[in-house]
Amino acid sequence: MKRFDYGNPYPSTRIPVFARNVVSTSHPLAAQAGLRMLHQGGNAVDAAIATAAVMTLVEPVSNGLGSDTFCILWDGQQLHGLNSSGCAPSAWTPEYFRRKHGADGTTPPMRGMDSVTVPGAVGAWAALSERFGKLPFADLMVPAIEVAERGYLIPPVVQQKWAAATPILHDQPGFAQTFMPWGRAPEVGELFRFPAAARALRAIGQTRGEAFYRGEIAEALARFSAANGGSLTTADLANWKPEWVKPVSKDYRGYTLHEIPPNGQGIAALIALGILSNFDIADMAIDSAQAQHLQIEAMKLAFADVYRYVSEPSSMTVTPEQMLDDAYLASRAKLIDMHRAQDFQAGNPVKGGTIYLTAADENGMMVSFIQSNYMGFGSGCVEPEFGISLQNRGHGFSLKDGSPNQVAPGKRPFHTIIPGFLTQGGQPVMSFGVMGGNMQPQGHMQTLVRMIDHHQNPQAACDAPRWRFNAGLNINVESAMRPAVVDGLRGMGHEIDVINDSYQDFGAGQFIWRMGDPKTEGYVIASDPRRDGLAAGW
Repeated sequence: MKRFDYGNPYPSTRIPVFARNVVSTSHPLAAQAGLRMLHQGGNAVDAAIATAAVMTLVEPVSNGLGSDTFCILWDGQQLHGLNSSGCAPSAWTPEYFRRKHGADGTTPPMRGMDSVTVPGAVGAWAALSERFGKLPFADLMVPAIEVAERGYLIPPVVQQKWAAATPILHDQPGFAQTFMPWGRAPEVGELFRFPAAARALRAIGQTRGEAFYRGEIAEALARFSAANGGSLTTADLANWKPEWVKPVSKDYRGYTLHEIPPNGQGIAALIALGILSNFDIADMAIDSAQAQHLQIEAMKLAFADVYRYVSEPSSMTVTPEQMLDDAYLASRAKLIDMHRAQDFQAGNPVKGGTIYLTAADENGMMVSFIQSNYMGFGSGCVEPEFGISLQNRGHGFSLKDGSPNQVAPGKRPFHTIIPGFLTQGGQPVMSFGVMGGNMQPQGHMQTLVRMIDHHQNPQAACDAPRWRFNAGLNINVESAMRPAVVDGLRGMGHEIDVINDSYQDFGAGQFIWRMGDPKTEGYVIASDPRRDGLAAGW
């Protein structure tokens, strides 16, 4: 096993958890649901699905029953990827949006029914259970049904974002009825019940998800969409299915990082690490301005290419292999000035509101799972009969002619959610993720550099202050970052905003590192202090 430094120099000083059957996510009730499945004889997939179902209730700002999902899992022998992001309704074309929303728009709307693509989360649960689960699918919904009916007490971090969203979304159909039961957002410690979602979860459990795509929930969603100016139909729901995919990967310092391939942004983390492999970052002080500057510049280069080229694979003009080519990344690395921040443009690689959870069991199965409604509360639209809070992934499309990400019927938009998985010599090492918009690949890179190059343990790497690249020369840094480091970065030309945000700006991670044979050595688990989370095991 890797020998970590188990000291933690950062303010949160959470202690990593050691166990052989483990779940880590951003709400304790959800982690407990996963452990409950493991106690009942289920495996890590069963635990992940039960955890995900509870997360739709206890962190509704970030995900819901109308979310999308990506997953990477190690089944004990090999790695599998699942892309369960939804596609555009059949009516969606650039002309559709220009006619309804004006000719000057560059993207579909940010909120409302015309931001909603087919939700993929429930389809992911069913597909994972059918292929890898041990317990009856209906059993996996039981903890979530109990939480929805009995209710739960609102925790501080979720309440903060819930309250911030209500002035923006209160007029969206179904939002106030569902998420403002007192005519306002709930306060910390107030009991929130969600009986409509319990009704949906029962139907989902009894039909293995069929009710959502081809039954009573699908019919309710189509009626709700039509009544509120949308175009989602029962045919759109019935014709969609999740896709099993081969993860894309990149070697780094003897390890291999795996990500879901495009239409997701996970390739950005691979590009950034490929660029960093041309530098000896381990020789730099771990929290120095020099080390942070190098990582920021590598991430900028990665995003320049990702935002230019990544979309639904059939629309891309370059391949992931071309974007990850060692020689190409070495040429991009040469553009970095170690003393000056730059605003990079895309290169030419052609030759010629999210939750994350992870679970692992003593038989070696490891699951890296991410589920998201995109922005806080997604579209803001909530189908009231079944409590389906719908994502707004359609806003990720472009309306520009010639864009690889231009909207089209049945097409999937550019996606930000990315589960990560680390292997070494073909064997599993870590399932992990860092949620939070475009912070996700940035968080993957920053935490991996800390663990691999500097040997920090997963909890310390998770707790360390982070930066977030926005655009141009602008970055945000956490208020916990040492003033001398901030001043050093400013001296190199970085335009910096120091922000104290515990929820979105700097992401929130969960990490399960395999220490050896899980039956005898188990896992070390970390959960991010930026959320209300819990790393738990037995």
